[in-house]
Amino acid sequence: MAIMDLNSDAGESFGNWEMGDDAAIFRSVSSANVACGFHAGDPSTIAATCRDAVAAGVTIGAHVGYRDLAGFGRRFLDCSPTELADDVLYQLGALQALAQAAGARIHYVKPHGALYNAIVHHEAQAQAVVDAVRAFGGDLPLLLLPGSVALSKAAAAGLRGVAEAFADRAYNPDGTLVSRREPGAVLHDADVVVGNMVRLAQTGKLTAIDGSIIRVDAESICVHGDTPGSVAMAAAVRAGLEAAGVTVRSFA
Repeated sequence: MAIMDLNSDAGESFGNWEMGDDAAIFRSVSSANVACGFHAGDPSTIAATCRDAVAAGVTIGAHVGYRDLAGFGRRFLDCSPTELADDVLYQLGALQALAQAAGARIHYVKPHGALYNAIVHHEAQAQAVVDAVRAFGGDLPLLLLPGSVALSKAAAAGLRGVAEAFADRAYNPDGTLVSRREPGAVLHDADVVVGNMVRLAQTGKLTAIDGSIIRVDAESICVHGDTPGSVAMAAAVRAGLEAAGVTVRSFA
């Protein structure tokens, strides 16, 4: 029987600015990528998110990003490897403290936004992220895009790399994500999304934006929590996977 993790970004509200409905989406996902305060999230929001994840039985992961609240972490920052490693380690420590207070701990790490996309190819920054995770200890898995430089560097460092696919994002023929600046980058049709994700779980294949069929070997599927209709989308994806005989369970 096929097994697939279903993850979502969470804890991204900040002060009076609300982003997503974490408690609702936790009814469908098995893993939560919790913001650590650099791209989004404030201490009280993050703490509440950890408590909600524990109550729902959802695995907590650290969603680390560039220090870029204004840009929501979606702008590339040309910081030094040392600075980036320190920033990632700082975020891990902050989330671990808040998760521990909720009776849990960090089980994996997923870079956010521009950092996630940068370390597909950017060797120095990929190494910095891996170095920070190793320095934190605990051999935490890294959730990354298939074929990324960071996956190979994680393996070289003795860390588990977990490849993921995106339910609500369009793909280029080379397996990278279509830029959010391009039309059609974000998918909203639940029937299309569910069909894609069931095919992925069963065959490891997806349809790219140009109609070509691409191979995507993934152990986890992401539904972005800030996408309009994300709660219903996550529920539909989970129902579709389970109807197809796929067990939804956290990889960590």
